Amino acid sequence: MDVQVVVDKSQASARYTSATFIANAGIPVRIDFKHAIAHNKVIIVDGRTVEQGSFNYTRAAENSNAENVLVNWDNAKLAELYLKDWQRHWDHSEAVAARY
Repeated sequence: MDVQVVVDKSQASARYTSATFIANAGIPVRIDFKHAIAHNKVIIVDGRTVEQGSFNYTRAAENSNAENVLVNWDNAKLAELYLKDWQRHWDHSEAVAARY
């Protein structure tokens, strides 16, 4: 499984954040300092499926918030567009090192 994550600069302000948690798990993660907020919540799977929406992947989002998510199955063209945008952010972001 190939998993990579881009987060926004809010993840750089605290000593221990989800960015360090992800990096400590051995997953490549980068911080996008170019934008004020990385408000994109997108998962691209196997170059064919895109999940997007407001859902923040937190317990509060799952249990308490009014959230939305849309999954586009088997849509390689849409996945390609989202992947190009994601790659652009990955390329200008800075790597987060694991802390252990």
